[in-house]
Amino acid sequence: MTVTQRRGRRAMMTRAELDAFLAGRRTCRVATAGRDGRPHVGPLWFVWDGRALWLYSLVRSRRWANLRHDPRVAVVVDDGEEYEELRGVELSGTVTVVGETPRRGAACPELATPERLFAAKHFGLSVMPHDGRHAWLRLAPDAVVSWDFRKLRER
Repeated sequence: MTVTQRRGRRAMMTRAELDAFLAGRRTCRVATAGRDGRPHVGPLWFVWDGRALWLYSLVRSRRWANLRHDPRVAVVVDDGEEYEELRGVELSGTVTVVGETPRRGAACPELATPERLFAAKHFGLSVMPHDGRHAWLRLAPDAVVSWDFRKLRER
C-alpha cells in the first residue's frame, strides 16, 4: 500500500489511525467507469483486513458490469458533519474477483478472514450468510490518501 499524499500531511492519518478508522466504518462509496467513460458512484458495505478493502457487491449491478469492463476503482470512506470534524480515506487501484461468482459458500480459504469480519461487522454473526446474488471484490490499493481535519485544531 502506497501513501501518495503530497499535500495536507498535517491532517494525514497514521497507519494505526487509518486501520482503526476503516475497521470502524460500515459504508464506502465506490466509483467505477462505464464503457462510455461515464462515472458511477454507489454506496457499499465493506471490511478492511489491514491490507485490502473487501467489497461484497451484487453481481447484477451497474457497478459489477462496469468492473468487468474496467476493474479500476476509487473508494471513499468518510465521516464528520462540520468542516473541522471531517476525516476520511480514499483508496484507489484495481479490484480482483475472489471466490465463486455469485457467492454460494463454496470453500475458499482466501475468503475466510473477510467473511468472518464482514459477518461480525454487518450482521452480528460468526458465519457469513450467502444469498447467491453477491460476490467478493478485493481492492489491494495502489494509492491511499487520508485526512483528519480534527488534527488541525490540535496545533
